[in-house]
Amino acid sequence: MKLAVVGASGAVGQEFLKILEEHNFPCDELLLFGSARSAGQTRTFRGEEIEIKELQHNDDFKGVDIALVSAGGSVSREFAETITKHGALMIDNSSCFRMDDDVPLVVPEVNPEDALCAPRRIIANPNCTTIQMVVALAAIERLSHIRRVHVATYQSASGAGAQAMAELEAQHASIARGEEPTVEKFAYQLAFNVIPHIDQFTDNGYTKEEMKMFNETRKIMHSDIRVSATCVRVPVMRAHSESIWVETERPISVEEAREAFEQAERVVVMDNPGEKQYPMPLFIAHKEPVYVGRIRKDLTNEYGLSFWCVADQIKKGAALNAVQIAEWLLANKK
Repeated sequence: MKLAVVGASGAVGQEFLKILEEHNFPCDELLLFGSARSAGQTRTFRGEEIEIKELQHNDDFKGVDIALVSAGGSVSREFAETITKHGALMIDNSSCFRMDDDVPLVVPEVNPEDALCAPRRIIANPNCTTIQMVVALAAIERLSHIRRVHVATYQSASGAGAQAMAELEAQHASIARGEEPTVEKFAYQLAFNVIPHIDQFTDNGYTKEEMKMFNETRKIMHSDIRVSATCVRVPVMRAHSESIWVETERPISVEEAREAFEQAERVVVMDNPGEKQYPMPLFIAHKEPVYVGRIRKDLTNEYGLSFWCVADQIKKGAALNAVQIAEWLLANKK
């Protein structure tokens, strides 16, 4: 197994290396790629220092079996042919291929078999907010078809990358010193604030981030489900939270829902309000599962159910999901 990581110096790229090592992923040779700026740097993997090579249009991917790519949409689009031309399978974390008909969009807990049909040798990793939501929704869908979803997200700085996390930390430090904080990565100061604006606004008043949740959910679940989202950036360092309301074809009891979540793959139920037990990003950061709590009936609709969902954006929302796709393919070779 010859593996490549593209975008090795970024937050997701570094998480790739941690997860590959933690999961003891079968890898005989690992290649690391990055921009000209990061080329020459080294990263440690299984006790070995590996140098980051500059990503170029050449034959560096000859012999590579799987390439885990998290370098941004423009890089993915430009280098997709270079990465795949010798047969490498590209698992891409950017948004540029997600809605292409000939590129599967995969969450292993929901639609792993879709990964078996990748005619362009590209598999897309969904948006972070979509991934954790559909892992939870799939448990309910097995009980009764979900007609519609309303979701409000509470997205951490990690969703905007390592520089955004550093900016949030620096803003808090500046404010504590009585200084004016620097604002570069976000539309406004994030420290001590929430910003109801992630990605660009579209003509219908929703942002691209919100429309990703609508479109990607339908593709992953092979469903006519409709999703109305409001995506909000919050001053949390790592792990996204979502308040989710679902309407199903038949009423689902809280007990049914809890049991379905408990039986779902890689879902952890943390739901004991009387003991103040519910998922929070402070305690979910760096963990792999999707956590669910605050399960309750919707008081406005007998077919409605509400719950709270938290997952680490860099792990399950990005690097872990991609690695799990590779692991599933290796375990289900046909």
